[in-house]
Amino acid sequence: MMEMSLDKLFWDSLWKNNLTAWDLKKVSPPIKDYFDKIENKDIAILIPGCGNAYEAKYLLELGFTNVTIIDIAPTVVGTLLNELDAYIGKQLSVVCGDFFKHSGQYDLIVEQTFFCALDKQLRKMYVQKMKSLLKTDGQLVGLLFDIDFGKPHPPFGGNKEEYVALFNQEFAINYMETATNSVKPRLGNELWIELNPLK
Repeated sequence: MMEMSLDKLFWDSLWKNNLTAWDLKKVSPPIKDYFDKIENKDIAILIPGCGNAYEAKYLLELGFTNVTIIDIAPTVVGTLLNELDAYIGKQLSVVCGDFFKHSGQYDLIVEQTFFCALDKQLRKMYVQKMKSLLKTDGQLVGLLFDIDFGKPHPPFGGNKEEYVALFNQEFAINYMETATNSVKPRLGNELWIELNPLK
């Protein structure tokens, strides 16, 4: 499953064939509301598995100056390079590559349907990689599915108990509760998380 989950050709084929049921076609409301409350527009932000990058586009509209997005699928990255050309090298960095090979230090990492795209065998690696990419006082925020999809392919869900056990060795769990303003199809099935790396 590791090969499938991180296989550039697998994910790229989904984008090429428009098999992107996870795509909300807009910023997820809980994430939008969180962005609206951030006062410092110069913090370094990473959005892994960015897809169509609605979150990044919204951050740019708000005037954020240091946003990095990464996706493994060349098709969607190529689209973003064209769409966001005016911002690249100024407020935005666009990376086509494997998240687990990415390097950098960020104040904020945004989770939005990336975790659920990875096979469960990769979750411990995800936690460790997230911690390594965050500054000491950085934060991982976003949404995790609070539902078991019961399928042998992405998305892979879970529950709060699982996630607490997974993250609490490397992160302080400041908040992990059911999101109250999810999009209607996901209402009651998403957890909003705010996690800080343990020192």
